[in-house]
Amino acid sequence: MTMPATDSSLPSWRRLPVGAELAPDGGVHFRVWAPARRRVRLLLEGDDGGTGHVTSAHGEKATVELAPSGDGYHAALVPAAHPGTRYRFLLDDDGWRYPDPASRWQPEGPHGPSCVVDPAAYRWGDDGWRGVTREGQVLYELHVGTFTREGTWAAAARQLGALADVGVTTIELLPAADFPGRFGWGYDGVNLFAPTRLYGTPDDFRAFVDAAHRTGLGVILDVVYNHLGPDGNYLPQFSPHYLSETHATEWGQALNFDGPLSGPVREYVLANAGYWIDEFHLDGLRLDATQSVFDDSHPHILVEIGERVRHAAGGRGTLIVNENEPQHANLVRPVAAGGFGLDMVWNDDWHHGAIIALTGRREAYYSPHQGMAQEFVSAAKYGFLYQGQVYFWQRGRRGTPAWGLDPAQFVNFLQNHDQLANSAFGRRAHQLASPARYRALTALLLLGPQTPMLFQGQEFAASAPFLYFADHKPELAELVARGRREFLMQFPSIAMPEIQALLAPPHAPSTFERCKLDHGERERHHETVALHRDLLRLRREDPCFAAQRAGGVDGAVLGESAFVLRFFGERGDDRLLVVNLGRQLHLPSAPEPLLAPPIAMHWATCWSSEDPRYGGQGTPPIDTNEAGWQLPAETTVALAPVPAPPDERRSPSDRRHRHERRAVPVPFA
Repeated sequence: MTMPATDSSLPSWRRLPVGAELAPDGGVHFRVWAPARRRVRLLLEGDDGGTGHVTSAHGEKATVELAPSGDGYHAALVPAAHPGTRYRFLLDDDGWRYPDPASRWQPEGPHGPSCVVDPAAYRWGDDGWRGVTREGQVLYELHVGTFTREGTWAAAARQLGALADVGVTTIELLPAADFPGRFGWGYDGVNLFAPTRLYGTPDDFRAFVDAAHRTGLGVILDVVYNHLGPDGNYLPQFSPHYLSETHATEWGQALNFDGPLSGPVREYVLANAGYWIDEFHLDGLRLDATQSVFDDSHPHILVEIGERVRHAAGGRGTLIVNENEPQHANLVRPVAAGGFGLDMVWNDDWHHGAIIALTGRREAYYSPHQGMAQEFVSAAKYGFLYQGQVYFWQRGRRGTPAWGLDPAQFVNFLQNHDQLANSAFGRRAHQLASPARYRALTALLLLGPQTPMLFQGQEFAASAPFLYFADHKPELAELVARGRREFLMQFPSIAMPEIQALLAPPHAPSTFERCKLDHGERERHHETVALHRDLLRLRREDPCFAAQRAGGVDGAVLGESAFVLRFFGERGDDRLLVVNLGRQLHLPSAPEPLLAPPIAMHWATCWSSEDPRYGGQGTPPIDTNEAGWQLPAETTVALAPVPAPPDERRSPSDRRHRHERRAVPVPFA
């Protein structure tokens, strides 16, 4: 039975331009953009609350004719619908039933019916939460499906206290938009408004964010606005203009932000960006692969995404992080200065140098880096290492000048989901190097001026690998596995047949299961937890390490693998971070001004990566009068100025005269 439409306009009370929303006086208002279709009907399939099917008087499933409302939109107010109603759309007479492009929940997955959700039903407890700021952040990348054995929002929430205790400030969630299959990373999402049913209900997601805020943690969500997944994407059935005719990504067609009929597509994505902030109280977004978000119009869609996020937050502080492989610094410059106005950008340069320093291996896209002292000094001062120079691996220039950017705008990391999986066996960084060198680089990451990011389990030296996993239909699964093998062939060590034969199949449930964390390792690996907790406390409480001021750090090379970073305090209370990633180094004299202590002071160790509490072997004094500078092998040491002994406080001229008097031979009497 077909019911007539009772409303075809866009009511002022709607939160989103598309989707199913509860009307103030009862019923549900449905609105969808389908300019390619002459006729759009709503099929009410049942009720998720256990009350049975929504039916006509004759026992048939009800259909509702949506009325065209201009610009390709179709809408109707349906009094019989309510929260829990499951529905799909019928387009013309093609015989298919399609989920809502703006569905707020897909309880049976992307191929099943959509479900009406009341976003106001959840009772929030974070009224006092004021959001996040750009400075002072410690990010933590988290994949809900593998973060706990259960792989749910509720289970993840139970671990939030441990993250806050170690010093994490903001969680960066891998994508949560729904995707097909039983497991996956989330980057093949196809229902941009529907939190995946794999981790729980939409309200379970809200409860996770609520719990994080009560614990003092911010939460941002990774979103994919450059492409859609290969299975379950029904947007082209509503309009082929959702996808670009002129731009393509390495993962498929790009979204249409600048072509014919791109206006509703832009608004669809902008509404999605604001939706996560508004209805889930998220503190911002991480934008995936912004180099593949193509837009030749003005203003760029990325600029508008930033504006929409901040508007939706209603005064709460937000954070917009972006991944950009070409390292375009303009993305994080202010809009008024011609930039895109985003807050942070991932720094692959720092990661690549750090992995080479850890392992000594330089393959594929790691090969343009050296992992030497000069790279770490330059990265601490300037952020990106490649800012327009030739990058031979790509046979072209990479990066743009990043002068004037604040250190906090660069996100540095030793591990992330991509880089762990872009290896043969997904092994963690601590499993690839000596424990001492790993501790030394961890200290550099967590005390360095840029924003540090940890990957889940890194703080307790998780033994679980992180592999590429994606559950697809058999024919697509084989294509994905083949593509993954071909991608990894760029690494000569992985290209060998005997290694290829050992690669974990992405579609195997065992591949997914192996990646689940064992949180019991927090206790068993307590030395690693203490390392991270103490470093992040020092970063938070020491004014020099916490400052993140532009120009607040200088550095110098002391040896091939040794260097010093000097953090300038506002009152002369500077700090030194002395890093030696190689063999023990002795400097009888140190002709480097950055090593000079303030007047009447000398340097004393305030923290060392070789502290026995972390499994180290102890650290003798670094700066001595008798032997000069002694830099232990594979060690990072933080030094602070303390008053020098009285004998060392004499004037330089007096010390010179004493030295000269001692140097003059005394005649034998």
